[in-house]
Amino acid sequence: MDSMSKTAKSKGGFGETVRTIFWAVLIALVIRTFAFEPFSIPSGSMVPSLLVGDYLFVSKYAYGYSRFSLPFGPPLFDGRVFADQPERGDVAVFKLPSDDSTDYIKRVVGLPGDRIQVQNGILHINGQAVERKKLREVQVGDASVTIYRETLPNGESHLIRERGDNYPFDNTPVYVVPRGHYFVMGDNRDSSQDSRALDRVGYVPFENFVGRAEFLFFSHDGSASMWAFWEWPGAIRYGRLLNGVS
Repeated sequence: MDSMSKTAKSKGGFGETVRTIFWAVLIALVIRTFAFEPFSIPSGSMVPSLLVGDYLFVSKYAYGYSRFSLPFGPPLFDGRVFADQPERGDVAVFKLPSDDSTDYIKRVVGLPGDRIQVQNGILHINGQAVERKKLREVQVGDASVTIYRETLPNGESHLIRERGDNYPFDNTPVYVVPRGHYFVMGDNRDSSQDSRALDRVGYVPFENFVGRAEFLFFSHDGSASMWAFWEWPGAIRYGRLLNGVS
């Protein structure tokens, strides 16, 4: 009798563990699909706003839901449900139009119907130059770069970084944003593959948006090796933790 009791208790304990894991995975999938999804920043295209080694949460509900809101993006339906349009200045994650298995993060600067152009490094929207105020120059390696504060027509302002005003994509033709599409750019203007590269990124369909970047939950500078755990505390950028993305 005592042996049978122990066996039943053992089976019950294993079953409870399996159920706990099942519900934990299910809840995590629901949160990831409908609420927040974590992303990391692998490149410097959004410097100075976002740095390599930043980890952030993206709100999945900000723009409603498309097939790209679901894990692996199965083509269960077209368009978006509970749709809410991106606003100029949003930092958004989207699936690359030319490769919908790749996530990109950029800033929305052009809305459907807008005319976008860059002239001598200055962004123009619908024929009007966007305000760009010089803040400072900083040294990056052997080069000097300039930090500006750019203010979009809706009043949203953010920092951008320029190496100069005569780099590729500093002088462009006029881009007319198609209906149902958006024009996105990186804040590191001379080191960003974005909508200015029509053959690589181009205009982003509304359906391809995954969500809006909301806040950082972790950040490290990459100076600590994975196996050198004693170095980890010194690599964390504590001042960036829980910062909002703007």
